[in-house]
Amino acid sequence: MTFGRVIGSLVSTIKHPAYDGQKLLLVQPLDEKGDKNGSATVCIDAAGVGAGELVLVCREGSAIRQVLQLDHCPVRSMVIGVVDSVDFADGTSLTLADVHI
Repeated sequence: MTFGRVIGSLVSTIKHPAYDGQKLLLVQPLDEKGDKNGSATVCIDAAGVGAGELVLVCREGSAIRQVLQLDHCPVRSMVIGVVDSVDFADGTSLTLADVHI
């Protein structure tokens, strides 16, 4: 599972049937400090989120297939939750206001 910020949405008229009826998002992975951590990823939205939100991204194909109830599908990433804040053991925290992309 990774942490990221939704930076946009995608529209595709031609796609694999596993994506039919699914909302597609572009998510920028973040590190624990809220800084960019790699390239943006296309994700299916299972949490009903919008642009700018901090999210949890599942990148485990088996779990995604269970959520979609499909035996075989080429889906690699899915937004599965919204992050309100992150609290660290050292007493610091991270919220949406702390993340600037």
